Amino acid sequence: MQTKNVLLTGFSLYLTSALLTAADWPQWRGPNRDDVSSEQGLLKQWPPGGPPLVWKARGAGAGYSGVAVSGTKVFTLGEKGDSSFAVAFDVAGGSPVWTAKIGKAGGDPAGPRSTPTVDGDRVYVLNQFGDLVCLEVATGKKVWRRSFEKEFGGRCGGWMYSESPLVDGDRLIGTPGSAQGSIAAFNKKTGELLWQTKELTDAAEYSSPIAAQIGGVRQYIQLTGENVVGVQAESGQVLWRARRQGETATVPTPIFYDDDVYVSSGYGVGCNLFHIGKAGNSYQANQVYANKVMVNHHGGVVRVGDYLYGYSDGKGWVCQEFRTGRLVWRDEGVGKGSLTCADGHLYLRSEGGHGAIALVEATPQGYTEASRFDQPDRSQESSWPHPVIAGGRLYLRDQDVLLCYNVRMN
Repeated sequence: MQTKNVLLTGFSLYLTSALLTAADWPQWRGPNRDDVSSEQGLLKQWPPGGPPLVWKARGAGAGYSGVAVSGTKVFTLGEKGDSSFAVAFDVAGGSPVWTAKIGKAGGDPAGPRSTPTVDGDRVYVLNQFGDLVCLEVATGKKVWRRSFEKEFGGRCGGWMYSESPLVDGDRLIGTPGSAQGSIAAFNKKTGELLWQTKELTDAAEYSSPIAAQIGGVRQYIQLTGENVVGVQAESGQVLWRARRQGETATVPTPIFYDDDVYVSSGYGVGCNLFHIGKAGNSYQANQVYANKVMVNHHGGVVRVGDYLYGYSDGKGWVCQEFRTGRLVWRDEGVGKGSLTCADGHLYLRSEGGHGAIALVEATPQGYTEASRFDQPDRSQESSWPHPVIAGGRLYLRDQDVLLCYNVRMN
């Protein structure tokens, strides 16, 4: 299908009305930070060239930020020249709505890595230098800003700040990685510091925090290069921790389910499952298993029912039993990459080559690929941003280009 920046009127009206009633994807890994969409009625098979391309936008800039979709806008981060910026595109046709400067440019590789977080009429962004900025959704106007490095003495790995901010109630959670406290909570409206984890002073790695209710207490779970931790939402007190030594880079977001916390990382480390128990007012993290079935570098892991899916270095795409850690199946698929899940299917995205996208059944019965296509307009860089499903559309970010496909059944 020939690329179009403007939709045919009838098709546009149909898709826009569908989008208004569909679930948004307002942050990293979706509404629940689990990379599993609630979308239904999606295509079970694609045409040979892939699903219909709705629009292609340019202007996202350099970088590896994912996209957040909320209401009538798509948000991401990028950089050009000497500046990093946030940009909002129109959902209907991909036209730019606003661009807002966040800070300086740079890094190796260049560009921001985190995904914007949308909450009501505000969007929160973090660039590679730890500039945390709150913007108006409608205009991109700055509301407040903080600096992890300059204000908090933040420390992060050589690939710079990559986490995506978490908004929970009136709090915004981030990981400066400071000697005064690894994790910090801010008032989401004003940017005021509420607390830091004085009992935890690990440097920031590249994972993003999640929220969970354990033993009747709201907690934030984060993975660093040294620990898996749960901190109390109200105070920042460390409630439990499990020592876990990473190597080189610790990236994937933790998965929480039924009082169990699952983590994985690359460079030969593998995966762990911890059961979080409570006796009186004390919590304890007990390791259920540790193995190398899932050695996930950075493409993410999703849980669908009692099974986990993701790319494992040295094995390919694997299905792993959540409770036991047992390997169920493995397949090379599209090669190393990232994934998301919607309507019973996995959407796999290859990080290299032609950037192949595959539609695979999310089943422990085996690797069953329904469709595949090669991404057009491939850059020379690795296609690391995760695929996103929102409003019956598939979004693929590749450096300056953002592609939007229709994956809804007619």
